[in-house]
Amino acid sequence: MTENATKMNLSAGIASACVAITLVALKLWALGETNALSVAASLADSAMDLMVSLGALAAIWYASRPADEDHTFGHTAAEDLAALGQSLFILVSAGIITWAAIVRLMSGEPAPILAHNKGIVVMVVSIVLTLALVLWQRRVASATGSAVVKADSLHYLGDLIPNIGAILSLWAANLFGMEVIDSVVAIGAAIMLAIGAVQIFRTAWDGLMDRAAPDDMITGIEEIARAHPGIQGFHELKTRRSGSVIFVNLHIELDGTLSLEEAHAIGASLRRRILHAYPRSDVMLHKDPVGVEPHPDDPSRKRR
Repeated sequence: MTENATKMNLSAGIASACVAITLVALKLWALGETNALSVAASLADSAMDLMVSLGALAAIWYASRPADEDHTFGHTAAEDLAALGQSLFILVSAGIITWAAIVRLMSGEPAPILAHNKGIVVMVVSIVLTLALVLWQRRVASATGSAVVKADSLHYLGDLIPNIGAILSLWAANLFGMEVIDSVVAIGAAIMLAIGAVQIFRTAWDGLMDRAAPDDMITGIEEIARAHPGIQGFHELKTRRSGSVIFVNLHIELDGTLSLEEAHAIGASLRRRILHAYPRSDVMLHKDPVGVEPHPDDPSRKRR
């Protein structure tokens, strides 16, 4: 990962933590003023955001560390571990919100909602701060491919629904005395959180299980190798994703009469082209003389 990408990821992590701290403080005050469960749901979500954001910031810092003797492929898997933790935190938050809303609905006596206007102002401020954060996170994720920043961005984007729902709940309670809508909105917000958590979990799990690169990337690498001068064939194309990096392994077939220097030049040129097309990849090439069959005792042949 480049130094600029690391700085961008860290800036997104710091911004996320700062926004989460601000929102927790604002919503805690709003909850005390309004007694609205929809605000409580939003507060619980922001409290989870704070813990997750601090964990994500630590993961971004750890993932940016260069490879060492114990981690020769780097530390990018930390991003997937953090994203997995995020998804579990979000699911717990959604469960707590749903349980509280159902208990209030079952009671048959909705709690009165107070200080509606103060609560609405806090929710509007929350929406503005969240939108600004999401826009920056999307820009960073697009530039660096960080799994942690992507997950955090998706989570905060999902926060917009609970915030908007809280505004509608406070507005309905103020004008029409419909306190029951507060619990309904809270349940809807919890469902949205759970859906987002499942998506984050699947992405992180795929990274930890060494899932292959997307089909379009594999096809693109094949087209680059097939059209590259000096390459007469290729095989054993394998890919896996770890954090924001996709590792690529490829055997290329070259004319066996080439000198070592000539073969190296062809391989180095192909590697540069692949990295230019997919800058967040790590490419390893193995050179084989064209037409040579693997040895019967080759372990790779036995794995097929």
